[in-house]
Amino acid sequence: MIFYKTEEEISILREGAEILGKTHGEISKYIQAGVSTKFLDELAETFILDHGGSPSFKGYNGFLHSLCVSVNSVVVHGLPSDYELKPGDIVSVDCGVFYKGYHTDSAYTHAVDVVEPEIKNLLDATKKSLYLGIENAIAGLRLGDISSAIQSYVEGKRFSVVRELVGHGIGKHLHEAPEVPNYGRRGTGIKLQEGLVLAIEPMVNLGSKNIFQELDGWTIRTKDNKPSAHFEHTVVVRKDQAEVLTTFKYIEKEE
Repeated sequence: MIFYKTEEEISILREGAEILGKTHGEISKYIQAGVSTKFLDELAETFILDHGGSPSFKGYNGFLHSLCVSVNSVVVHGLPSDYELKPGDIVSVDCGVFYKGYHTDSAYTHAVDVVEPEIKNLLDATKKSLYLGIENAIAGLRLGDISSAIQSYVEGKRFSVVRELVGHGIGKHLHEAPEVPNYGRRGTGIKLQEGLVLAIEPMVNLGSKNIFQELDGWTIRTKDNKPSAHFEHTVVVRKDQAEVLTTFKYIEKEE
């Protein structure tokens, strides 16, 4: 069942998304060689709690952390640990905030110092594909229009789109209907209506699209061990242009 949000609900989501954006900005200050992914997780939890929210991920299906921190060939759901970031790493920071009864969700993949040109191209293409998907989150279009925009751009850049993991509706629950694949055909899927809130999140691999889950039950890694990138925004379907609730401005101010 799909839940469409009222303007009052969207106003609350907007407030929570601002906390989330600022959390990402705070984390980005510490994305550097020698910093542990566990430190980033602790930093995020403290920041969210201090700003009146709570971490959406902590306790979700038994997840023990506030962030998913996915380094290099980890696609998503990386577990914070004592691993210290190294020059040339890329690290996806995926975070959710629960505020006044509603969830928002966003992710950003950072480069640690200087990365190889092909990896920089991967990050740029994944981020661009997110915004191309968002351009299609308009009332009257179809869900497949979002998916197709992402897939066609990514594959045009000779990267591959992960199939098994998708974006999703979001609101009172962290994951709601509908699922939002990052691949598909234009003109297919449900017709988009105003008030639908979606977490759109391309997950794009440098090499093969194939992935596997590690024995910890969470970590998803590329099968060929090549890098993967992940960017995500929470958006509202609107009449002429989607409203992007989450923001990267606090991250990119730091970079």
